[in-house]
Amino acid sequence: MDSDFDEFLHVPARLTIVALLAPASWTEFGFLRDAIGTSDSALSKHLSALAAHGYIEVRKQPGTGGRRTLARLTPHGRKAFLAHAAALERITAAARAPRPIDSDV
Repeated sequence: MDSDFDEFLHVPARLTIVALLAPASWTEFGFLRDAIGTSDSALSKHLSALAAHGYIEVRKQPGTGGRRTLARLTPHGRKAFLAHAAALERITAAARAPRPIDSDV
């Protein structure tokens, strides 16, 4: 396995979250929930796990009608995401590479 492949980050919901956060500054909880198509509780668990690993920062602010929850990648999270994405690219490139025909098949 590629040394930059991050099994923790590879969980589909987590990978989607960091991919959504990568081009943004602070991103609202509701946007992430709707983009991923998950429940509040499931998203909250993934955000907590990502924050515990230092991949994201979560901020709660007062907002209209209650608190707003915002998230963004940390520098560590951005580096991990980019390394994982590069590992996935290398893995898929290797799978697409031409191989000699195996005469035993």
